[in-house]
Amino acid sequence: MGSNQSWVTEFVLVGFQLSAEMEVLLFWIFSLLYIFSLLANGVILGLIRLDLRLHTPMYFFLSHLAVIDMSYASNNVPKMLVNLVNQKRTISFVPCVMQTFLYLGFAATECLVLVVMSYDRYVAICHPLQYTVIMSWRLCTVLAVTSWSCGFFLSLVHAILLLRLPFCGPRKVNHLFCEILSVLKLACADTRLNQMVIFAACMFVLVVPLCLMLVSYMCILWAILKIQSKQGRRKAFSTCSSHLCVVGLFFAMMVYLVPDNSQREEQQKILTLFYTLFNPLLNPLIYSLRNAQMKAAFNKALQKKRTI
Repeated sequence: MGSNQSWVTEFVLVGFQLSAEMEVLLFWIFSLLYIFSLLANGVILGLIRLDLRLHTPMYFFLSHLAVIDMSYASNNVPKMLVNLVNQKRTISFVPCVMQTFLYLGFAATECLVLVVMSYDRYVAICHPLQYTVIMSWRLCTVLAVTSWSCGFFLSLVHAILLLRLPFCGPRKVNHLFCEILSVLKLACADTRLNQMVIFAACMFVLVVPLCLMLVSYMCILWAILKIQSKQGRRKAFSTCSSHLCVVGLFFAMMVYLVPDNSQREEQQKILTLFYTLFNPLLNPLIYSLRNAQMKAAFNKALQKKRTI
């Protein structure tokens, strides 16, 4: 580096290249979706907290999923909304790294929590008589703490490796927020180590969990097929159908690992937007609409409110 080289202290988030009218429209649409996602996940948390029938391992992990979804959206959406109505779309270096750290931490933790939830469903259906013994509150706490710790440890590794890189221009991040691959493109040094660590982390939090969940659901499907009565099969499948829908939505993110080009960058923005805005809203809707216990708890809460 030359001695006259200037260092980047802030980045510009490019976002979508749209007209001012369209950006204002998107601001209101995204604001409503963000508010609804917070409300929906807040309702899930409230119902689990208030209804004693929902004090089970399945809903314990679901409450963690709701917290992750609320935090995941709150990390990216507010800044994105500000940028939609503000011509100055800058973000300082330290907040940019912090946004990357939190984004990766919540994403990795969600992957691991989904694996834990699939294990919970596996035990519930394949070993129903030993369920309360295996899924003790001590094990549930250990699994939850391990998921959060592993997720944010991996995120911390990414953040440390990102901080060691020099950034001397250009400073335009071609994304909606400080997404790590988009930021790495602006580095003035070799980023192969960062990319290798990202690939290894993706294998750990995406590929391995996906394989574990596939094995779990193959065992679950085999156990369901061995049930004699149709009503028993329907009841067994209904206990894991909501989680299966959420897993299917989330791990469609595997497409994100495909090497990018100029066209892929725009597709990645849309995909990221989906998982930042729509996924946190769809998760509580799936669990509330397809879950009889959750609907019963919601109706009970409404009846209590009417009697007050």
